[in-house]
Amino acid sequence: MRTSTRARNRVFTSFALITSATLFLTACGSGSGDSTGSAAGVAAKSDAIPTTDVVSAVKKDAAAAELLPSGTTRLSLAVSVGGQPPGTSILDDGKTLAGQDVDFANAVAKVLGIKLKTEQASFEAILPALGSGKYDLGVGNFGVTDERRRTIDFVTYINDGQGFATRKDSKLSKVTDLTQLCGLNIATGAGTTFEATLEDSKHLCTDAGKKAYEVQTYSEQGAIWSSLQQGRSDIVMSTINGLRYAVAHQDGVKFLNEFHRLDVGFAFKKGTKLAPAFRAAVNDLIEDGTYARILKKWGTTGSAITKSQISPPEVKTP
Repeated sequence: MRTSTRARNRVFTSFALITSATLFLTACGSGSGDSTGSAAGVAAKSDAIPTTDVVSAVKKDAAAAELLPSGTTRLSLAVSVGGQPPGTSILDDGKTLAGQDVDFANAVAKVLGIKLKTEQASFEAILPALGSGKYDLGVGNFGVTDERRRTIDFVTYINDGQGFATRKDSKLSKVTDLTQLCGLNIATGAGTTFEATLEDSKHLCTDAGKKAYEVQTYSEQGAIWSSLQQGRSDIVMSTINGLRYAVAHQDGVKFLNEFHRLDVGFAFKKGTKLAPAFRAAVNDLIEDGTYARILKKWGTTGSAITKSQISPPEVKTP
């Protein structure tokens, strides 16, 4: 993971775009093609977090469980919390975690016949904590990149990636080249592949004789929407599935396009012996239909994979 040491914009102003008592919609940005967009209102549509039970009926698969290291009965799981569905949120009881990553983790645990000790952790902290041995595995829609594969092992369970969204009054219709964003303010999550992609490519604007775009990173999810509403950001780069969900549940914003597809997986310390068992468990879920039910619940059927892999190479955008 690219854990940036750059200065970050951290905004802690409370923000009221909530689709339920605890759900912040956080994946889109505002803007206009000339970067002068006003802070037009964006209204959230009322919608509850999906709570359909798609996990309890999952049965243990002895063959998959045999692949676990001897004596493995319990693992510690770090979960990044704070995004809109399909990301992980906290239900109204103040303690129950709900999200696509959580469903996949719990389903795999049932296939393997193990218990999970689940803890909340910030997105930026999870991957380094795996390396130190604080957690056995982590979930947080972690894209499998070549850079991350140097220090982290992954077991894939979905294909998501990078995309853009903006306000409906923006002149932008599709972002196929980052030079289209020159001179704009781009909001994104701190420590993400989005931040890394944007920072690594800022030179494209100056190389073309244009004003570089500004990358605005936030650790607080609600701060991204504050940036949108207050006119500080013109566009947001985030997960494809998260953006699609946010746009479908709000007025005044639009999804622009997919920019770069990435496999997403369970994250482990490099050299883990857990990976073969987790890969077998995901493939078991694909075969028995549980996998399809989880994707249907979270509206992500377009991101299905046909087979789980261990740390596959990143497919580069042409």
